[in-house]
Amino acid sequence: MLDLKVIRANPDMVKQAMRNRNKDMDAMIDEILAIDAQRREITAKADAMKAQQNKASKEIPAIKKAGGDVAPIMAEMKKLAEEVKACDDQLAQLTAKQDEIRYSIPNVPHETVPVGKDDSENVEIRRWGEPRQFPFEAKAHWDIGADLKILDPETAAKVTGKRFHFYRGLGARLERSVINYYLNTHTAHGYTEVFPPFMANKASMTGTGQLPKFAEDMFKLEGMDYYLIPTAEVPVTNMHRDEILDGNQLPIKYCAYSACFRAEAGSAGRDTRGLIRQHQFNKVELVQFVHPDHSYEVLESLTNDAERVLQGLGLPYRVVALSTGDLGFSSAKTYDIEVWMPSYGRYVEISSCSNFEDFQARRASIRFKMNPKDKAQLVHTLNGSGVAVGRTVAAILENYQNDDGSVTVPEILRPYMGVDVIR
Repeated sequence: MLDLKVIRANPDMVKQAMRNRNKDMDAMIDEILAIDAQRREITAKADAMKAQQNKASKEIPAIKKAGGDVAPIMAEMKKLAEEVKACDDQLAQLTAKQDEIRYSIPNVPHETVPVGKDDSENVEIRRWGEPRQFPFEAKAHWDIGADLKILDPETAAKVTGKRFHFYRGLGARLERSVINYYLNTHTAHGYTEVFPPFMANKASMTGTGQLPKFAEDMFKLEGMDYYLIPTAEVPVTNMHRDEILDGNQLPIKYCAYSACFRAEAGSAGRDTRGLIRQHQFNKVELVQFVHPDHSYEVLESLTNDAERVLQGLGLPYRVVALSTGDLGFSSAKTYDIEVWMPSYGRYVEISSCSNFEDFQARRASIRFKMNPKDKAQLVHTLNGSGVAVGRTVAAILENYQNDDGSVTVPEILRPYMGVDVIR
């Protein structure tokens, strides 16, 4: 969430930042400030009464010792205690209301984020590789998967429902090979591998910004405080919730494979065929905890880490900077990596790399100290898809397809696959 001090000191800046995101939150910010004024007034009143209580508690022994009557001062103490409790109760209610509003306000975009209304105003930063020109009519990955009998959404629809898949044979091995290739590459470049739970509690979902804003996109277990994770970002970031880290150990770098679960509310009709938009999919995630002074340098290097695995696969892609209108709720700045999909005739998102600055750390209370006597500071958190596995499989099938219906296995995956071609 946003720093209350920032809202208090620069309300007009925050309001304009929200307008740049195409959100009118002037009334919400004004309400936060009004509650803040109330809280400070009540706090001052409560502090004054507590000072009276402390003074009286020191006077009572002396009055008793002198043989005086302490009944009047005790009565006054009782009245003060009731008034202090009433103030504390009122403060708790106001704080809860203020926090509820603050939880609904997205992060302030970094000054380098392009201002735009939606994804049509994202800015291309660079491209890598040249899209292949096919001497035959290229097929979509769902048709390739069906013809090779390696993708089976029909059986998954029977077993579970729409937008799920069974992978079969070499299709299953290809998915597993991509996961292992990604993890091995990232761990070779300084990331510590973790294998997280695929469920997280409400506090964890709130800490990374999924709740309360995106509750409708979550799968919640009935009668339990558990949610299926939409990304490994949630459990991995929350590994250090309510902790003070040793600043000398920063940056802390994790990579994690997980299954991901998303209700995809409101996305009906968008990329619902094939592997692009599923309710369950696999992903390798990169998460870093870094010193605030270095987080934008780290965003560049983290994005390069995600690019590295696509370069190893020989998949053409481009990197775009998201505009303010397309920026995620918790992000201050995001680069999307989009892979070339021949059947679409365009680039499709396969990775999203974001700097959240201290937005998540404030919600999750993740801090650091360079020295034991220092005041704890909030870390900056970053994460990136390193990368989405199902979309990688889709991109491999489409970019490496042959005119006889087979698919050539990218060279870097052949040791994992044990075959050169999927027939």
